Amino acid sequence: MLPPILEIFVVWHPDDERGAAISRAVFDHFMQGPTFSGVIGGGVHVSLRSCGWEGPCSAPRDIYSANHPGPNGIRPANFVAIVPLIGTEMAASVEDTGSEWYSFVSKILEIKKALPKTIGIFPYALDRGASDGTVLGRMLGSFQLIAASASHTQHEDGHGMLCRDLTQGLTQLISPTEMDRLTVFISHTKRHSHDEGEDVDALVAIVRAVIRDTRLEEFFDASDLQPGADWDKELRRKSATSALLAIRTDLYASREWCQREITIAKTNGMPVVMIDAIGVGEQRGSFLMDHVPRVAVRKSDSKWKHMDVYRALNLLVDECLKRELWKHQKELASERPELNVAWWAPHAPEPLTLSYWIDEYLAEPSTNGSDLDIRILHPDPPLGPEEKEFLLKYVGTTRLGRMIDIMTPRQLATRGG
Repeated sequence: MLPPILEIFVVWHPDDERGAAISRAVFDHFMQGPTFSGVIGGGVHVSLRSCGWEGPCSAPRDIYSANHPGPNGIRPANFVAIVPLIGTEMAASVEDTGSEWYSFVSKILEIKKALPKTIGIFPYALDRGASDGTVLGRMLGSFQLIAASASHTQHEDGHGMLCRDLTQGLTQLISPTEMDRLTVFISHTKRHSHDEGEDVDALVAIVRAVIRDTRLEEFFDASDLQPGADWDKELRRKSATSALLAIRTDLYASREWCQREITIAKTNGMPVVMIDAIGVGEQRGSFLMDHVPRVAVRKSDSKWKHMDVYRALNLLVDECLKRELWKHQKELASERPELNVAWWAPHAPEPLTLSYWIDEYLAEPSTNGSDLDIRILHPDPPLGPEEKEFLLKYVGTTRLGRMIDIMTPRQLATRGG
């Protein structure tokens, strides 16, 4: 398969008891969760560094990077993220500047200094006092802690906050645009059904409050469109360049601008997550709204549940990182021309996105007249047989003039690709 894109090294002292549980949460999120299992093997990998490499009191095995490669010529990942779990035992071990742990942390800083654009350091505080006035605190103090806020812990667990902050930092690390902050475009309808009352306004307010409680940026048209701005142009631009969080209430699917925002986001390959907050019901819905991850947001004691909103937001951040990994894997595929992929679709194709891609494909001067099927690769999970059969029939009615072969990385691997 393709070379690795991102490797995450989680580092903790074995006597810092909470370290093992935190490292397991990171490992499970990136290695066991459904979002990142859909990219090609090696897209993201998590390595754990805790136990002494040469004995109980020694430092862990080295961290590998482009300027410090591993054994046997193993190719290091293009990007490396180091997550030191700062606890009292690690701080005590680093306090002696002649210790192996001090040398280990020093090497981390050397790696970062040598490759600042491809190495990220994301410390997490196991114990708040571990970095106060300590050598370890001075060494890692310039790096912003992840999951450092406690303002909303009553609505989500610490592991969710940790993984969201880390995922956001990773996305910004590997993004070729060197973005400062991920921007969440809040797509919503200003009209309510008769039975919804003020529920929609309350939910929108909660979504905005949740985003403000994170390190994410929001775009909300009512407050972010400046006086005198070309609102049509600005909404189109933001829809095409931001992660879109759609609040699907009763009238959402029928509103012209809601449909337009979804269409622009999908056809530009932007991450979309749908918050399902249908109250009474929809008259018809819209095919434009389907084929995206969806999270149900429900009420408890007549109030919208903040926890559900956090779940939707965390999923959106995961989708942002998956998109960046997929883009890098497309670039690496130039080393494997035998893969012969015409479209690295960021999401499973649907009639909307497929029709836009066909127009772009036919507009390319390099498009040839080969009789072979055109290969389209997209992240797992795969399309169902009925979905795939319909898309194949649809392609037969277009100007493409050739059939397509739609598959996921796992399906490609089973063919020996």
